[in-house]
Amino acid sequence: MSDTPFGFGLPPEEPESGDEGKKKDQQGGGGQGPFGFGLPGAGGPGADNPLAAMFGSMNPNDLGAAFQQLGQMLSYEGGPVNWDMAKQIARQTVAQGTSDGKKDASVGHSERLAVEEAVRLADLWLDDATSLPSGAASALAWSRAEWVEATLPVWKELVDPVAERVGAAMGDVLPEEMQAMAGPLIGMMRSMGGAMFGTQIGQAVGVLAGEVVGSTDIGLPLGPVGKAALLPLNIQSFGKDLSVPQEEVRLYLALREAAHQRLFAHVPWLRSHLFGAVEGYARGIKVDTAKLEDVVGQFDPQNPEELQQALQQGMFQPEDTPEQKAALARLETALALVEGWVDAVVHSAAKPRLASADALRETLRRRRATGGPAEQTFATLIGLELRPRRLRDASRLWASLTDARGVDGRDGLWAHPDMLPNASDLDDPDGFVHREHMDFSELDKMLGEAASGSAEKPDLKKKDDSGDAGEGDGAE
Repeated sequence: MSDTPFGFGLPPEEPESGDEGKKKDQQGGGGQGPFGFGLPGAGGPGADNPLAAMFGSMNPNDLGAAFQQLGQMLSYEGGPVNWDMAKQIARQTVAQGTSDGKKDASVGHSERLAVEEAVRLADLWLDDATSLPSGAASALAWSRAEWVEATLPVWKELVDPVAERVGAAMGDVLPEEMQAMAGPLIGMMRSMGGAMFGTQIGQAVGVLAGEVVGSTDIGLPLGPVGKAALLPLNIQSFGKDLSVPQEEVRLYLALREAAHQRLFAHVPWLRSHLFGAVEGYARGIKVDTAKLEDVVGQFDPQNPEELQQALQQGMFQPEDTPEQKAALARLETALALVEGWVDAVVHSAAKPRLASADALRETLRRRRATGGPAEQTFATLIGLELRPRRLRDASRLWASLTDARGVDGRDGLWAHPDMLPNASDLDDPDGFVHREHMDFSELDKMLGEAASGSAEKPDLKKKDDSGDAGEGDGAE
């Protein structure tokens, strides 16, 4: 993560002569102000002239860019996160390349064809492993920049609830008698807060774009509905040290992407269930007002990076209440069930066909369990780790369900959220596997008939042995 506040690079010094540069290096007491501007009285040419001291060392292009970004930050009046800035920073981060020196590049025609073929074959294999039909209407090969563009709307849904709490807290920490007089300051602080969140989220999304291999890596549907997407450049980096043919790596990752797409396409309540769990957890997060009060009390407009550093250090604490613990358990269980189902289904499809299936499965499990630097950043920013802590437990449970009930019986549990295992069921998978479950088909039929205004009143009583239900009383 860059130490430069708000993602602004420090303008390079370009003295007109080498002697001038040497003089600047030799002078003591010099310094840089916020955004790379020189501070008045810091020594050097124009020290007696504040404007010369502040801007004298900047070339016109750097000065214009700095003022443009500064104006964008202070004039922002949108939501709790400056998403325009987040997008800009994410694109800049992607353009810098990853730590291994790999730069982003446009996807070539042959790579697109390879991804399309991998997804097509993956869907064919999955037909034998799950009763859910294909959920991918198309297959896409994305560059890292394209992944950023496609996923930012979903990150907005995830981050805005927590950022909103921080924005409100930044004004609430001031005493009431000061709030009336500090309107402009509060407005500026919220604009800066939105910019800081935008910068940090942008940097994290940009770093994550260098790590992900598809649109569903974190267990949430980040991309457009019905579009299976893979990142060929990242797939190449992922498989380079695995001693596995690139074609097998691509195909295995296509299986995971296609399995996620089937689940989210044909379980209509799942997306809202997961995002509702994230939002429920966010509502129970409290801002460390003591830390925020300390920062606001010492706030210096010339040093806005102090607020950024407070965000980087984390100001979020989960409420230690039964409701918050339940929200966290619900979220962690939901993520584990999604990832566990995908793990079990993909393994069933790949094991008979790919010699490297076991090795790739273990690699992906460890990758999801440990996370990367970008996931750590999100944990700091929104107080939440988007990792399935009980992936292996959930995968074993789904595999046991397959053995006991078959593919249809296993996948039938996705028909209603109340039919799914809960956290305690992951502790006792055998008990859950052999337990009788409610059949919600009659309830769903009843609700459907009520919604359509059917005149026939559903009979909630058990049918008699002849199979005849009670006659409706709606006939005229």
